[in-house]
Amino acid sequence: MAAENEATSPYPLVPANGYIRSDHESAVTADPAELKRKRRMRCLFYVTVFAVFQVIVITVFALTVMKIKSPKFRVRSASFSDFEVGNGTSPSFNLDMDVKFGVKNTNFGHFNFEDGIVEFEYRGTRIGQVNVYEARARARSTRKVADSLELTSNGLSANSQSQLASDISSGIIPITSASKLDGKIHLMKVIKKKKSAHMNCTMEIVLATQSVQNIVCK
Repeated sequence: MAAENEATSPYPLVPANGYIRSDHESAVTADPAELKRKRRMRCLFYVTVFAVFQVIVITVFALTVMKIKSPKFRVRSASFSDFEVGNGTSPSFNLDMDVKFGVKNTNFGHFNFEDGIVEFEYRGTRIGQVNVYEARARARSTRKVADSLELTSNGLSANSQSQLASDISSGIIPITSASKLDGKIHLMKVIKKKKSAHMNCTMEIVLATQSVQNIVCK
């Protein structure tokens, strides 16, 4: 009779040690291969995330830090300490100009450049030049250079003299400047890349104000 009551009891029997296993523990004990599979999947997920992160970092590094661009060489401003200009009948000019240049380096490494010459021209004829001496433009900064030179119309041809007479009458003398600074970009003290900074600027000498205006550099 006691055996029959035990078989039909609505309550499960409690183990002798009093500990009841949960369903999760029973499943793990019953299927250890499933646990290993989940661990492998978790490791694979972490490895994939790390690999994607590394690819993103390398791509950003290559597109920013490692991308070396040519520095820019520009005329920043100019003024005159002496200003002599003729007229439409006797066209000529002799000008002492103080000019400020800028070597803009947008790279993450510094730019060491060699000596160079900046030539100023009036309608294709050289009217003056100034030397720029070797120096360094630091990473992501602009190296400022100041100097002075004389601009003179003494070497102009007859045709240029005729054009100068017209320009003086209009009150504006257009001039240009051009140069090239050869050098190297030094990146992380390991990479050295040859680059050149080119100048190609146009500007106007305004006679009424004795100033240089509308400086445009490409």
